Amino acid sequence: MEPLTEHRAVSGPVVYGFLRLIRVSRARQDALVASLAEYCRSHELQLSGVFTDRAAGAGFMSPAFTGLLDVLVLPDVYGVVAPAMSHLGPKAIATERERQIESAGARLLLVRRPRPMHSTVPRSGPVRCPHSGTTRVVDAES
Repeated sequence: MEPLTEHRAVSGPVVYGFLRLIRVSRARQDALVASLAEYCRSHELQLSGVFTDRAAGAGFMSPAFTGLLDVLVLPDVYGVVAPAMSHLGPKAIATERERQIESAGARLLLVRRPRPMHSTVPRSGPVRCPHSGTTRVVDAES
């Protein structure tokens, strides 16, 4: 009998990592690379390399980002994985880089999604009062 698909060695979609590391310790760098690898492992993605932007004032087309764009045109590349949107740079640069990634036909995958500013979903569970040391529990029916 043949083994199930989950037990076969198959490679997932190819992705490349991107990190922006300005004055970061080696331990922090290793932890960020490990978080990308773990994200890819848990989502069945094949992390084929990590591009690292180390220059604070490099602007939109840093050498690392140019290299990333070069590999995105290779066949079978699915996307780019980054720890958070901030790794693409300051807001204006990150927005342009996101646009460039998407125009190359790749997806941008973030390990940590941006938190929504206001939630429209009703809360369930305990509600914390901001000025007291107590927790008030609100039932779903109240």
